[in-house]
Amino acid sequence: MSKRVLALLILLFVSVNDTYAQNLINGNFSDSTSHWDLILSGNAVASYEVIDGMLSVIITESGAEVGDIQLTQDSLTIERIVKYEVSFDAAADAAREITVAVTKNSDDFVVYDSEVFTLSSDTATYSFSFTMRGATDTNARIVFELGQDDTNLILDNVSVKVFGETEPAELRKAPFSRGVNITTWFQSANPQQINFTKYSKQDFINIKSLGADVIRLPINLHSMTEGAPDYTLDPLFVSFLDQVVDWAEELEIHLILDNHTFSPSDDTDPQIGDILIPVWQNMATRYKDRSSFIHFEILNEPHGISEADWNAIQADAVMAIREIDSTRSILIGGSSFNSYNSLQYIPDYADTNLIYTYHFYDPFILTHQGATWTSPSMLDLSGVPFPYDAGSMPEFPSSLNGTWMQSSFNNYDVEGTEAKVKEWLDVAIDFAASRGVPVFCGEFGVYKPNSDNQSRVNWYGLVTDYLTEHGVAWTSWDYKGGFGIFENGTDELFDYHLNVPLIEAMGFNVPQQYEYSIRPDSAGFEIYTDYLGNGITNSSGENSTLSFYDESDPKSGDYSISWSGASQYNNIGFNFSPDKNLSYLIENGFILSLWVKGNDPEADFDLRFIDTKTEEEGDHPWRMFKRITHSEVPFNGEWQYLEVSLSDFAEMGSWDVDTWYEPQGDFDWTAVDNLNIVAETGAHTGEIFLFDDIRIVEPAINSTENSDIISDFKLFQNYPNPFNPATSISYQLASSQFVSVTVYDMLGREVSVLVNGVRPTGRHVVNFDATGLSSGVYIYELKAGGQVQQKKMLLIK
Repeated sequence: MSKRVLALLILLFVSVNDTYAQNLINGNFSDSTSHWDLILSGNAVASYEVIDGMLSVIITESGAEVGDIQLTQDSLTIERIVKYEVSFDAAADAAREITVAVTKNSDDFVVYDSEVFTLSSDTATYSFSFTMRGATDTNARIVFELGQDDTNLILDNVSVKVFGETEPAELRKAPFSRGVNITTWFQSANPQQINFTKYSKQDFINIKSLGADVIRLPINLHSMTEGAPDYTLDPLFVSFLDQVVDWAEELEIHLILDNHTFSPSDDTDPQIGDILIPVWQNMATRYKDRSSFIHFEILNEPHGISEADWNAIQADAVMAIREIDSTRSILIGGSSFNSYNSLQYIPDYADTNLIYTYHFYDPFILTHQGATWTSPSMLDLSGVPFPYDAGSMPEFPSSLNGTWMQSSFNNYDVEGTEAKVKEWLDVAIDFAASRGVPVFCGEFGVYKPNSDNQSRVNWYGLVTDYLTEHGVAWTSWDYKGGFGIFENGTDELFDYHLNVPLIEAMGFNVPQQYEYSIRPDSAGFEIYTDYLGNGITNSSGENSTLSFYDESDPKSGDYSISWSGASQYNNIGFNFSPDKNLSYLIENGFILSLWVKGNDPEADFDLRFIDTKTEEEGDHPWRMFKRITHSEVPFNGEWQYLEVSLSDFAEMGSWDVDTWYEPQGDFDWTAVDNLNIVAETGAHTGEIFLFDDIRIVEPAINSTENSDIISDFKLFQNYPNPFNPATSISYQLASSQFVSVTVYDMLGREVSVLVNGVRPTGRHVVNFDATGLSSGVYIYELKAGGQVQQKKMLLIK
């Protein structure tokens, strides 16, 4: 159905201020056809004239659509929360239907209300009443839709009367109000590549402390299943998501499980319902007994599919969930990338537990300047201000000449204003008011790299204030990342790097921020033991088969890393976030230790550290490496223990911006960015490697004295001690078991839980950051297998 036809599904007759006054002009046709227009579309042929004081419409060709013949009058004023009565006299040569509609008089033809009447050959008065729930419109239009039937008719005494102001209806709102998207966590290609420790329960605590009450979690959901035909949820994925759901329920923060199976360049498959229905039935079965803090979102940003087709598919998915879970809130949205303009096409469902979602990224040349995934790329566009200021506008990039962005740029004096942004936002606000349904802005944001921070602050402040003022819930895109709420170019640490002006503008609480500096690590740390270690993220290349959760034959615990089919130079990447200062560790003989199993005696790989690239001229991301061949450990299909002293790594140069630089002795151990395991000398065509228990340890815990023969349960003294504000706590286990490491103040009050889960045999290190705590003595306690040990540490600020 076209916009024109849809628009004509609605009727509204408008008055001004006094009760029973009206602003429709020439409703009795005493001034002939003045103020009335007859609009024809398609092959419709019709004419109108006033005969004996009544308007006569003669139809020769009726057209294929009801909206092909329209009798209209515009410039009507419709006031919010005002009740109107619409009436008119009409008759037809024979029984026929007409649709009377009132719409917004603009390109999107937003529909306010409508009614279908059946006329007879006897003149009769027809009427109905309604209350305007949308925002006041001073340029609405009334439409009589007369197509699809060539029966002639007459009209007279058209009127729109005000019945008076009415009490505002109770606006239905979402059960949450404001929050963020946690991105690039569950959006991996498959469960095996989820970096589960990238976020933790502490991140949820931090987000809630801002004043947020909702987190939207994008999930590459279809890839988290075992595939067609049943799309059974992958057990590893479920084990991860269950923990996240537990955190949300324990903290009483709403969690939206967003089906983010999405590529902006690939149109939504018209057969996607074949996946959505089994996927959501499996999700509903898994989480039907969970609390009302958990919500489902059918699909992120469907596009390249008609509104009608998408809404039919979406309705089927909702019904599939309702067969299993009749009460859970479900988020639904329109096609066209969840555009706010698509909300109007979503059917008015009887289900009262639906939340209507949309996304907001306007004006686009502001929000996506610097983006490379757009078409065309906007990489060369930067410095677009908000609000519009002629003196601050950048030069338009020549690379974008002749594209649609040029016209948008030239019109930015209109589109870049607060008034225009509010006008766009009003589309969803008016929809919510007219339907009486809750709406939710699930995504909005301005990409950081090429944007002025003050302009971001101005835009976010305007959008969040306006949405909150009108009762619209929202989650910004995103928490960390290119659109996030942390300062650009930082390690995005909650106590150090929040963009304070931005979160103030968004109405969030502002936690105390501290100055960050990289301190030398003074104890070893875990890089991988079932999961990536604290502050370590996956930065691996793509051209291999890689799993961080291989269950086939772990050396200890539940999982190991498996790596096969690697192309030359492909790597397993362990990104240190924040960067590591390893200067103390190399000076004191610390060792990189790991277990490895390979199937090819002639295979090899490189262990490689990469430092940070600074702004200093001539600096590059320098590399230190150690090549591992069968002379170090045999690759005979058995687990082998490997240790390499940090001092045994040799500098090998740098690859930077398609250029190789020979070593210059400039590797910086005070700012190490990555540890890689690399297929440096050639592709691993048939080689399969497993890795486990990757750590940096002190030299006393080495060789075969590692996890195989540790016999003591022991808690070590923290280092440094005294400390300010961070220190490292080491402990060792004689067997794999459930462990807790907890910090208390001298009154016995719990300060922080550092470890609470299963840990394998061996030496472990955990960091404690006392930022925000007062000086004094604190107790840290190790519990495992019925044993308990405690020690004291001193914080001096």
